[in-house]
Amino acid sequence: MDQRSRPPVDSEKITINLGVIDLGQIDLLVQEGFYSNRTDFIRTAIRNQLSVHADVLRETVSRRTLVLGLQDYSRCDLEAVRDSGRRLQVRALGMVRIAADVSPELAREAIESIALLGALQATPQVKAALADRIL
Repeated sequence: MDQRSRPPVDSEKITINLGVIDLGQIDLLVQEGFYSNRTDFIRTAIRNQLSVHADVLRETVSRRTLVLGLQDYSRCDLEAVRDSGRRLQVRALGMVRIAADVSPELAREAIESIALLGALQATPQVKAALADRIL
């Protein structure tokens, strides 16, 4: 797969089921030129709902002390945490990305827990090693 056909790093694919009438209405709006395609309609609808609930989202992120956006952890980052005798309690809304060169052992030594609303990008081995720590 070349770079142009890959989804952006900050996006995740989701699947939804819609009734045939809802889907037909979306298709009609697309045909009439209101949206470029079904995905454009769905993204717009989601963004509109997130905007409606923006105050609640801000308050909740603050109350839960979540880091908003992308959190990247390199092998060096996790080695430094481990070597300091500490362990991370990752709390995020967005994406947590653990570098491909992080071993499952290092991940378990450095990460105490992950509370994540969003997506975790890590090797399958690291995900398996942390499975019991993902809240």
